[in-house]
Amino acid sequence: MLARFFTRLIDAQGVWARPLGDFTQRILSTIFGPLRPVKDFLNGRWLGHPLHAALSDLPIGIYTLVIVFDLLGQREAAGIALFLGILAHAAAAVAGFADYTDTSGRPRMVATVHSTLMSVAIVIYIASLVMRSNTGDQTVPIVLSFVGYGLVTAGAYVGGEVVYALGNMVNRHAWRFMGAGKWQALDVTEIPEGVPVKAKAGAQALVLVRQGAIIHALHDTCAHAGGPLSEGTIVDGCIECPWHGSRFELATGYRKRSPTTYDQPRFEVRATESGGWEARRVTGGSAGTGEH
Repeated sequence: MLARFFTRLIDAQGVWARPLGDFTQRILSTIFGPLRPVKDFLNGRWLGHPLHAALSDLPIGIYTLVIVFDLLGQREAAGIALFLGILAHAAAAVAGFADYTDTSGRPRMVATVHSTLMSVAIVIYIASLVMRSNTGDQTVPIVLSFVGYGLVTAGAYVGGEVVYALGNMVNRHAWRFMGAGKWQALDVTEIPEGVPVKAKAGAQALVLVRQGAIIHALHDTCAHAGGPLSEGTIVDGCIECPWHGSRFELATGYRKRSPTTYDQPRFEVRATESGGWEARRVTGGSAGTGEH
């Protein structure tokens, strides 16, 4: 019942969160659009994991230390920890905004609630830090730290909803069979040169691209957000997702451009004696092989 209450509470914020999210996303797209290398770094393509998730625990842990130091009367230590927490908070926010650029629908609305709570929290923490620089009664800045901690905790819960309940920035192939598969017949006979073609191999949807005598095959569902790669374009030996611009190397399935932080499952294709084609999976599309 408590989980359903929180879900309804978050959904009720859609009245303001949807238009704010649409507006914010347009601004962030304008900022990050020309900064592709920066966005790749902030998305975590080099890490094989969303960078925001790796950074988000830092400020929460440091802010917890602020409370501990305040309760112990260690005012100087609390102030130093608060300063470091604000820096970590800002770093996590920048990485989160890079991911936000490629978030849409209900995940964007919920992510807007998350980012709003976190933004208000950092403002309160900054106010607390400024007030701590003054001598005298420290009651107000300490109370502000507790308020900020409550907002950060609420924001972390909503952030968890974005990832765990809505699957944003989650590998779309994490639940698929990871080992090599058996040969299965493809439902296509003609594969034109240099044009993405959608095909089925058993229950798996593939995108096929012929380059001379070689036929490249990747899973058709983009690992980032589920976009159809067969509707994408071929760029520098990669296939680019039509939804958010993630690129995967045709020959390997390795991620070459964010927002994806995961590789794409790869298949091998061979001709059959009957004149058709068959395919089998040869890689699992894990996150740890993209920089080969």
